[in-house]
Amino acid sequence: MTKMICSILIAAAFFLHNSTNERKSTMKMNAGIITTKLAETKEFYTKKLGFGVAFENEFYLLMHTPNHEAEISFLLPNHESQQPLFHKPFKGEGVYLTIEVDDADKVYKEIKAKGVSIKIELRDEPWGDRHFAISDPNGVNIDIVKYSPQS
Repeated sequence: MTKMICSILIAAAFFLHNSTNERKSTMKMNAGIITTKLAETKEFYTKKLGFGVAFENEFYLLMHTPNHEAEISFLLPNHESQQPLFHKPFKGEGVYLTIEVDDADKVYKEIKAKGVSIKIELRDEPWGDRHFAISDPNGVNIDIVKYSPQS
């Protein structure tokens, strides 16, 4: 009887473990921008925003946020190692990133002190968020925001 109960418990634990793992499948997203400006982009994200380089070669740059929670990649256009889908360069409009911060005022002062052009000045929105916006060398707009809980 004890063997049977142990077998049932082991089977139940195995089932719960496997079904929980299936429900917890992960998906990670990394935005990619195709650009000829790899050097300028690296300089901007490392010097102005404090990003780090996760990987780099002559045609690809993978960067991570200072806390390593998100990544963004940059790829040279028309590179022979890439499929045609990844050949055309970004045309500099219609894309934005949001970077959530703990203190928008502090980051605003730091960014401004580094000489970054501010596209939208620091402001409070009616829904409670505080943010400002800048653009990277490729024309990717970056909204830097301190989210506030909705009331």
